[in-house]
This record gives sequence, C-alpha cells and structure tokens, in this order.
Amino acid sequence: MRRPSPLPPSAERPPAVVDAEEAIAAVIPLTAATPIHRPALLPETAAAEDEVPAASDDPVRLRDVWAAARARRRALRAEVRRFTGRQRRRRALWLGGAASVVLLVLVTLGAAYSPLFAVEQIRIVGGNELDAAAVEAALSDQLGTPLPLVDDSAVKAALVTFPLVESYSLEARPPHELVVRIVERTPIGLIKTRAGYTLVDAAGVALSTTATPASGRPVVTVPGGTDSPAFEAIGKVMRSLPASILSQLTAVAASTPDDVTLTLGGANAEVVWGSAEDSAMKALVLETTMAARPPASVSVYDVSSPSAVVVR
Repeated sequence: MRRPSPLPPSAERPPAVVDAEEAIAAVIPLTAATPIHRPALLPETAAAEDEVPAASDDPVRLRDVWAAARARRRALRAEVRRFTGRQRRRRALWLGGAASVVLLVLVTLGAAYSPLFAVEQIRIVGGNELDAAAVEAALSDQLGTPLPLVDDSAVKAALVTFPLVESYSLEARPPHELVVRIVERTPIGLIKTRAGYTLVDAAGVALSTTATPASGRPVVTVPGGTDSPAFEAIGKVMRSLPASILSQLTAVAASTPDDVTLTLGGANAEVVWGSAEDSAMKALVLETTMAARPPASVSVYDVSSPSAVVVR
C-alpha cells in the first residue's frame, strides 16, 4: 500500500503549524479516511458558555441599585414574618385577652359609678332600742348617690347623734339598697343626776335622761362616778349577768372594785358579788342557787367565792 503524499502546505498557515502537522504525520500514518477533529467540549462547559451573558456596556444606574436594595429588604421581611409567625400569633392572643379584661373592668366601673346603682333604699339592721325611722331620715342625704360613692364620713357624722349606736358597718346591696348594721350600746342602769335619772352603758356613756327612774332599769350607786374603777367593775359584772337575773335586779352599788353588791326583786335579797373576777362563773352559780332557793326565802347570796356559796 502506497503512503499518500502529505498535503502541500498552505500559504495562509504559519510555519509553526506546518511543522507540527508534519511531525504528527511522521509519527501517525494518516489516510484519506482518517479526518482530523478538534476535541469536543464537555456538555457542562458548553452549557456554561451558552449561559454566560454577554457583557453589557450600559452603566449601572442608581435607580437599579435602590430597586435591588428594596427587593432584598422585602425578601428579608418575608423571611422574618415566616419564622416569627407563631410568636406573633401568641402575642396577639395575649394582647386580645388583656384588652378584654381591661374593657370588662372599665365597663363594670362605669356601670357601678353611674346612676344605675344609686341608693334608693336604706335599711337599718340590729337596732332594738334605736328608732330605725329616725336613723333612716338622718341618712336620707345619701339617697341618689352611687353605692361605691357613699360618704362614710357623712354617715358617721349622722350616727354620732344617736348615743345608742356603739358601732356600725355599711353593706352595699346592688342595685339600689344600702344596709346599715348597727351594734347598740347595752345599758346597765340609771345614775341619779341633777337632771334626773340618766341611763348609762358599761363605758359610762349617757344614753338618755328622764325625770323619774325608768321601769326595768336598776339604779347604780357609785361614789366615784362613771370614771371610777368601782364603776368599771360594775360594768363588767352587769355584762356577765344572764337575762333571768337582770330582770329581777333593782339596784347595784360599789364603793371599790372589790365590793360590788346587787339587790334583787321586791324581797330586797342582797347578792354579795365582790370583785369582777370570775364573773361568768359567779353568774352561773348564782342562777343555779336562785333556782334552788328563790329570793323570796333568802336575804343574802354570797358568791364572792364561787366555789363556796353562802346563802342566808
């Protein structure tokens, strides 16, 4: 087989290319059926070359920069909202609950301090000797006042004028009722004064004065007056006596805290009480002894020592 002669060198090709082709031809026999191909590019390289944008000679404008920055900020905000959605929902629930509570409180306070809850009725509770109608009339200036705005100082000033009132408390009963609970002073007896006979309680507070002794009230005789220790002892003794003995009591006397003496009934039976110590026990012993031996058949009950009662 005859070797084909090499192609004549082209005038356009440079000498270096010609020499390279001759060297290749000397090493690798070429035939007419063996064409020379350039190495093919890899698919990834070809695709990359296709995607490379053509260089633009247009200058970058400030408006484009601002638009890109705005787009970037919008994208960041969208991501933040996406990742904080649960926290924002929880915060919205808390804020909604708090707003509901505040609104409820405001509505309640507004209704409470409005004329919808004004005082229309005053009721007196706990007064036995006290004239309830007179107390209601004294507190009539509170009518029409909203229950939370009832003036406690004005109520106190009105009740001070009633000596029988020892203490009181106010109770609002919506929608329109004001209840005044009164604790009355407990009278213990009558003290003779220049004006007549004054009814006093255990603290020596004058409750009323009459020209003649009121029926059912014992006369208290104490030389030192209501400020003396002897009167204080009488007050403690009188508060410890049961109703069955108080109803029969006609007189009480004491010159010192240790010689309290009681007078019972029409028989004028005398009770030697002594001091105010152990008054509850003495009252129980006296009541039991009087049931066994009535005052009509006794002149003296000596309970100064409750463990050894003497009856004469």
